[in-house]
Amino acid sequence: MLPIRERRTSIDRRKNDETVAAELATAFARGQIEVLYQPQFSCDDDRLVGAEALARWNHPLRGQIGAEAMFALAGRAGMSERLTRHVATCALGDAADWAPHLTLSLNVTAADIAAPDFAEALTTIVDKLSFSPGRLTLELTEHALVRDIEGSVCQLNRLAAEGMRLALDDFGAGFCNFGYLKVLPLHYLKLDRSMVEGIVSGPRDLAILRAIVAMAGALDIAVIAEGIERTAQLAAVRAEGCAFYQGFLRARPMDAQTFAAFARDQETGTAAIG
Repeated sequence: MLPIRERRTSIDRRKNDETVAAELATAFARGQIEVLYQPQFSCDDDRLVGAEALARWNHPLRGQIGAEAMFALAGRAGMSERLTRHVATCALGDAADWAPHLTLSLNVTAADIAAPDFAEALTTIVDKLSFSPGRLTLELTEHALVRDIEGSVCQLNRLAAEGMRLALDDFGAGFCNFGYLKVLPLHYLKLDRSMVEGIVSGPRDLAILRAIVAMAGALDIAVIAEGIERTAQLAAVRAEGCAFYQGFLRARPMDAQTFAAFARDQETGTAAIG
């Protein structure tokens, strides 16, 4: 039997998880989970190519809770899969109204990859909303893969076979297991912002970027640079051969309605930069 203090801690934790589960259920019902969209652009011509979906929880008491903290809370409450499917349904519903050449990027968690029915569930959502699988990119981090690499490969191969695109997110922020590049059906490497911060003034930073882009090119994997905040950074990633970029230099995350208007303005050439 656990000591009294540990039993109380366990009970308190369970009650807290139950509270979070109830609050999340309410958030789903009342539309408190908001999806914002971070525009993504082509390095070649600055053309808008799509957006990354970023979920936020507008909690009535705690204020705005970001995606990382929200999914951590959902995981402890046993609601991670439900949250992912809710966000995916909302984002795909919004993106279904975009111009057909624009893509949507969705983040995938470790719990998602671990769920044996994840590929089937996501495919069902895509089919139900009549969204072209080729317009959907799934962004996964190394953290999401380390639990069960064989299971991850199986799930991701199935999704790739459906036509979905796969990106290894936050590349350079972790331990960079290059083995993933051999076994995963990747289409993109997404550089962590830490990999582009010093490329303008740091020769070693630039050399590392150049090496990553060369390696990715040899594997027929396109490179996406995130965290682009300065014109000089954009010039550098463009010169080194990155395919796409996103960051505050061009646009900040925006709600669905604002993104739809932004995309229309981009098509007509009336969108402002910044």
